Amino acid sequence: MKIFFYNTLTKTKEEFKPLEGNEVRIYTCGPTVYKDATIGNMKSYIFMDTLRRTLKYNGYTLKHAMNITDVGHLVSDGDEGEDKMEKAAKEEKKTPLEIAKYYTDKFFEDFDRLNIERPEIICKATDHIKDMEKFVQKLLDNGFAYETSTAIYFDVSKLDNYGLLSGIDLRNQKAGARVEIDEEKRNPYDFALWIKAPENHIMKWESPWGLCYPGWHIECSTMSNKYLGDVFDIHTGGIDLVPTHHENEIAQSKGCTGKIPARFWMHCEFLLIDGGKMSKSLGNVYLVQDLIERGYEPLAFKMMCFTSQYRNKLNFTWDALEASQNALNRLREGYKKHNEGNEKIDENTINEYKTKFLEAINDDLNMPVAMSVVWDIVKNPNKSKQLAELLLDFDRVLGVDIQKENKEKELELPKEIKELIEQRNQARANKDWALSDNIRDELKEKGYIVKDTKEGTTVEKL
Repeated sequence: MKIFFYNTLTKTKEEFKPLEGNEVRIYTCGPTVYKDATIGNMKSYIFMDTLRRTLKYNGYTLKHAMNITDVGHLVSDGDEGEDKMEKAAKEEKKTPLEIAKYYTDKFFEDFDRLNIERPEIICKATDHIKDMEKFVQKLLDNGFAYETSTAIYFDVSKLDNYGLLSGIDLRNQKAGARVEIDEEKRNPYDFALWIKAPENHIMKWESPWGLCYPGWHIECSTMSNKYLGDVFDIHTGGIDLVPTHHENEIAQSKGCTGKIPARFWMHCEFLLIDGGKMSKSLGNVYLVQDLIERGYEPLAFKMMCFTSQYRNKLNFTWDALEASQNALNRLREGYKKHNEGNEKIDENTINEYKTKFLEAINDDLNMPVAMSVVWDIVKNPNKSKQLAELLLDFDRVLGVDIQKENKEKELELPKEIKELIEQRNQARANKDWALSDNIRDELKEKGYIVKDTKEGTTVEKL
């Protein structure tokens, strides 16, 4: 069956076929490991996971690379400010290496919690400094870069068309519209490939241009080229990467190889929180750990992501997460009932379900439609092991562990703990999340973990 993906580069939905044989080569922009990844970040990686699983479900093999940015990502896209890794290291009084390891481990812990498949190749920026240096030298040799007293810059005016992905037209951009003009920069949209390190900069390497460190954009161009070649099949990331990071990746690759590095560019839209942006000032920056502490499974968030197509914004609320947890419980219960059934299902019915599910996922990962097929199977009154096996087969794409039992261990509770749980249940009913969280913390101090399920609150002893 044909597969169609929306291509940000062409602004159209196109039929997808691998460039070479049966192998699909993919590059995904990974995290900058200076702080915890939010559930907004994880929405993009759930999309990545669904893409991987869909391609494998269609019989393709994958060669998928994802970077870990542990140097070179400045606090401003305009090549200004501190390196995020150094800034975090100073704030937490650790070395950049310690910061990188700590947050990389936490990132992959969340991957495991969300049952997200890891790409075949995980590549750290700091392991590829010499590769990046060679890439920069090639850009200089090809006339696409120039040196100043502070950096090696990419000269966007040398490209036949800068702005392919985002639609930026440099002819209509006023000087300084994007960033303040550096007098040594030839154009305001020129960006740093290689940055000459100040004396007090912690992360720096010897190079032909002195002690330096790489720019953020050069990392991905270098590593995607190293592991996947001049041109590969798919490049993924969040929608926020389109106007700067991915635009500059294309520019660098064209300057080095003369080619756009990926045929398909696929981007995941933002996660909204209660209809607005996620921000520290609003106190609504949520991590996967926050979901767990409120009694929800991380996989409930994955189920929530399936209620919207990846190219649409998704609005996160705690009520919506509650509904998704209930849906996950119903899905598992539905699987269990079918697995205990003995009815025989007509093969035509099975094939019809399979076809509808495959058509949905192959139509640009249309998970809401795919889930409607799943619910039709769950609701089928004829309980059959054939349908259980079909749900299990579909879980190869969903990755929500439908075989897991919805059971919690019963525990004899002291009166004091029961009273606290009652108070917390009342706080949740009143949507007083602050009080609910305070009581949860108090229970934890007393040695109990609470979880909120469809059937009510359950408790486990630490």
